[in-house]
This record gives sequence, C-alpha cells and structure tokens, in this order.
Amino acid sequence: MNKLMTLTRQFRDDENGAAMVEYTILLGIITVAVIASIIVVGTWVSGKWTTLTTNLAGH
Repeated sequence: MNKLMTLTRQFRDDENGAAMVEYTILLGIITVAVIASIIVVGTWVSGKWTTLTTNLAGH
C-alpha cells in the first residue's frame, strides 16, 4: 500500500504527469469530435442512399 501511495505522490508532483493528463483530455476531445463527425456523415450518406433507392424504385 505504501508503494502505491509513493507512486501516486510521485505522479502528482511530476510535471510530466500533468502533461499526460492534458494530452489525455485533448485526445478525449478529439475522439468525441471524430465520432460525432462519423455519425453526422453516416446519417447524411444514409439519407442519400434512401433517396436514391426511392427514386430508382419509383422509375
């Protein structure tokens, strides 16, 4: 348990740990943006395919 506490204190006091947290948050924001973009583009493409198949079935 003491080893874990020592490791936690070192991580807290180390500036590299703070930078790693910042990069992790940035990576999370980028991941959310990419997933949102994929969902938006997927919805748009799905709508275009639906319109295309409806038009082709109508002719």
